[in-house]
This record gives sequence, C-alpha cells and structure tokens, in this order.
Amino acid sequence: MPVALATFSGLLEGSPDAQALRRALLALGVETTVAAWNDPSVAWDAFDLVVVRCTWDYTEYRDDFLAWAERVPRVCNAPDVLRWNTDKRYLRDLADAGVPVVPTLWDPDGLPSHWPEYVIKPAVSIGSRDTARWGPGEEDQARAHLRDLRARGRTVMLQPFLTAIETAGETALVFRDGEFSHAARKAPILRANAGIEGPVTGDDSRGQITPATATDDQLALARQTLAAVPGAPHLLYARVDMVPGPDGSPVVLELELTEPNLFLDKSPEAAQAFAQAISTRL
Repeated sequence: MPVALATFSGLLEGSPDAQALRRALLALGVETTVAAWNDPSVAWDAFDLVVVRCTWDYTEYRDDFLAWAERVPRVCNAPDVLRWNTDKRYLRDLADAGVPVVPTLWDPDGLPSHWPEYVIKPAVSIGSRDTARWGPGEEDQARAHLRDLRARGRTVMLQPFLTAIETAGETALVFRDGEFSHAARKAPILRANAGIEGPVTGDDSRGQITPATATDDQLALARQTLAAVPGAPHLLYARVDMVPGPDGSPVVLELELTEPNLFLDKSPEAAQAFAQAISTRL
C-alpha cells in the first residue's frame, strides 16, 4: 500500500519532518515515496494515499496546486480543506464562528492610528513572505508596502503587532486525526525597523523552535478553532498557531491545514504516531 509525501521541486528529498515521517512509515512496512506535487512524471493514482507535506511553493501556483489536489484520488488533507485554508481569509470565517483571532483589516484604505505597530501581509503567503512589521515613523514605507501588494493583485491583511509576541513568541499546537499531539514555541519572526526581510529559512535565527507545554486555555482555543472548520472534515493533521492577546488570553494567529511543519522532532513519539495514523487510514 504505497504512500506519497508531496513536496516541491526545490526540496525533492522532503523537509526534515517529511524524512522523519518516511522513516517511521518504513518501520511500519509502508512503502513511501517523496515526490514534487507538480512533477508530470508521477502517477498519483498509483498511491493508496497522498499526504501533502512540504509543498512550499504553492503560493506562486495556487490555482495549479488546487487543481492538482482535485485530481489526486486520495489526498490528505482533503482538497476542499486545502482550498479554504490556502487563503488567510479563512480567519474571517473563524471570527464569524466566534473564534478569538488576531484583529484583521482586509484591504484597508489607510493605516490605523490606534495601533502603535502593525503587520502588513498578503492573504496568500507562506513563511512570512512579503510580510513586514511597521511602526511610528514608517508610515511612508507601510503605504508603499500596501500599494505594492495591491498592484500585484494581492488581498492585503493589516493586523496589530501584539507586543506579547516579543516575550512569549507563538505557540503551535499540533493535532493528529483530531487529537492533540504536541506543542512547540516559535520565537519572534518579525523584527522592528527591519522592513520586508523575506521568508524564514532553515538557517535563519528568527522563528527558532523549542518544545512547549500547552495550557488548558490554549487547548480549549485550538479545539474551538478546529470545530469551526467548514464541513467538520476529518483532518489527518492540523496546526493551530496562537499568541497572547492584549488581555493575555490566547488568540489564533493562523490555522495551518495545508503544508505545515509539524515539528515532529520536538516530540519523541510524534513521527511514529503520525505514521500509525496514516497506516490506520490505509
């Protein structure tokens, strides 16, 4: 029962996460292939399951990526989940469902005077690409950032920079088949007065990952978030990223259901448990 782990052409061996998952699957006797999602030579219908992992170029080819997912007979997560989740306007759906999320202005006409610092980013992006943190005295640069994104036809998001991120970072809660697996802490990524720094890479000092222990409040928010996903799909994997809000309570920054790093190296049993979940689906 062969399984494919989908990657992209710039990382044909897969991410460290995908490699760990492949080793765990092989230990269970599951034949596994790592292949680029847009490789025309791959017969995707020959696999009993295709698991989307590090398809980290999809933001440049979103329509093609979603069309590919629709053509794959058996893919996780499901194509309708991928379509919903690859545009961050899903945050509006979560907010409408009562989930506490980071306040967001969509395609704003101007800059908010009541936020000392704010973050501008496109709704379709990954790894902090085209994202920047702006503050007092940087209004001209921020407006130029807005204009540039709009000129490229991008939906613009404007959010307050929540200062607790500087000390608490982001907490990522990872779920497997709807059950909590483990948590990790991501150090701050966006620096003040740095402008648009480009995507975080493997050797980048920003966003360093360490194991974390999820609090009861964080677990409750993560479960509320997953329950608000349209159609209540059966998710093989999910990652809920949250930060402390102004009152200290957690709020959702992002919900990662497409190609998230699952930080399998931060939990001793995580790779084996995810491999078992895949084997069970087979």
